[in-house]
Amino acid sequence: MIRVRYLALAAAPLALAACGDRADDARGVDHGETLLSVSASGQAESRPDRAQFQAGIETWARSAKDASAANAEKIAEIVAALKELGVADEDIQTRSVSVQRIDWGDRKGQFQASNVVEVTMDNPDRAGDAVTAVTSAGANIVSGPNLSMTDPESTANLAYADAYKAARKRAEAYAEAAGMEVSRVLYIRDAGGQQGQTWLRGAEVMDAMVESAAVRTQAAPPPPVAPPPPINASPGMMVGTTQSNVYIQVDFALREK
Repeated sequence: MIRVRYLALAAAPLALAACGDRADDARGVDHGETLLSVSASGQAESRPDRAQFQAGIETWARSAKDASAANAEKIAEIVAALKELGVADEDIQTRSVSVQRIDWGDRKGQFQASNVVEVTMDNPDRAGDAVTAVTSAGANIVSGPNLSMTDPESTANLAYADAYKAARKRAEAYAEAAGMEVSRVLYIRDAGGQQGQTWLRGAEVMDAMVESAAVRTQAAPPPPVAPPPPINASPGMMVGTTQSNVYIQVDFALREK
């Protein structure tokens, strides 16, 4: 489900520049037209339809061979638990494998083996069940989930369309107040934005105002990952919605009615 919500225009100075006796070739304004530059923002929301989390196991033994063997056995149990939930092979990907000697602490002289897989689920509501399954199977490394959309571009495009409508509405209000009308669109610049925790890159050259507005709205860094839930726990998943906030600049040409 995708919802679009109007977001107020970012506060910005609006430039009105009257033309002289010749066309302004740099801005594309013809004689008799007035330049109006508008900065606007738009927003769209979508419910994430994908969840990714990492699960793995750390094991210790007196030799690297024994640590690796124990680790392979436990990771096989974790993968089997995921498959029982219907997670396909292609949705389970190894992220890291390591074996190292421990030279400090109570386990000094032992070997530590670790294996971490990344799990992708098309149904975020079942991610909680998957976390419970892997911890019950012995996983002692769990992080996530990261909720996202399989088609983030479609939601971002809705936000950009919303931003343009807002810019056009503001331009028409200025034109009406000045006894003029919008003649044509001269220039549209994508100033980027943010979708959840993902930055949407805009044009390389950004207006200082738009750039600072985008920086101010960036979400705070995600909190540290919580410890794995107790075995047999049933962590709830609150999928919610992901917001896309974007910024644009549009130059309009105004003319006398």
